[in-house]
Amino acid sequence: MEARFPAVRPRRLRRTPALRRLVAQTRLHPADLVLPVFVREGIEVPVPISSMPGVVQHTRDTFAAEARRCLEVGLGGIMVFGVPQEKDATGSGADDEQGILNVALRRVVDVVGDDLVIMADLCLDEFTDHGHCGVLAEDGSVDNDATLDRYAAMALAQAATGAHVLGLSGMMDGQVGHVRGALDAAGHVDTVLLAYAAKYTSGLYGPFREAVQSSLVGDRAAYQQDPANATEALRELELDIAEGADIVLVKPAGPHLDVVAAAAAMSSVPVAAYQISGEYAQIEAAAAQGWIDRERVLMESLLHIRRAGAQIILSYHALEAAARL
Repeated sequence: MEARFPAVRPRRLRRTPALRRLVAQTRLHPADLVLPVFVREGIEVPVPISSMPGVVQHTRDTFAAEARRCLEVGLGGIMVFGVPQEKDATGSGADDEQGILNVALRRVVDVVGDDLVIMADLCLDEFTDHGHCGVLAEDGSVDNDATLDRYAAMALAQAATGAHVLGLSGMMDGQVGHVRGALDAAGHVDTVLLAYAAKYTSGLYGPFREAVQSSLVGDRAAYQQDPANATEALRELELDIAEGADIVLVKPAGPHLDVVAAAAAMSSVPVAAYQISGEYAQIEAAAAQGWIDRERVLMESLLHIRRAGAQIILSYHALEAAARL
């Protein structure tokens, strides 16, 4: 007699919300999320960012209040960007202890202490009058080694504020090792380095450049990753880990989920991904037209990044998402 087997019906496990929740392989938690925040010098009230509805340039006071909200909803951390009034060729405001970023970092450390992870953006682009991430050589190219010295100075200033994590986002060769050496020599051995190991050049940075009032003319293709390449990104990741990176990051997140997954498969340190300003703006713009279910899509987008393997997700939707989890 021919053996007969029961029908295989995978749909059984999808029948009810409770069953789907029980067998879900990927879960989001507020502690997975980090909120990027802009603090602008010389303003008395928050200034809306037109290309990022719902996001503002904060005053020092409203920034402190935002940090408290992050703590209350259980976010993993907050990433701080400074928007200075004055810029120059070397980005001198970046390591000035009275510069807006370092003042803001000290303020937020005073407010939340060690209860919320405070991340500092470690890059010169917000502070340079040319808008590039480093010091320029006479021919207009970015001088890698001169830039490393500026990064080291910036790192020491940020570590002195009490910031827990420094986000090396400039994509200079050797930046992790150079900064790690400077920090260790100064006794900041516990300061964590988050390396933007795979920061791709992208047309999705436009809203961010509005947010930080960037002076950039042209692009950063000579030092950021080429979107056509994946193997190169993994090589950068290996180098950054070898130089002492404690966390590595892929940016933008959504367009490069293959790189996030590959990084997660090979990395010996936690992997982060940054859902950038343009990704945020796309969701908001489509929702404003009534073309998508805003809440559903924003939560899906974060879940996809988590499923790809990112343990930490930087997103401008972080506060709202945490409230929904």
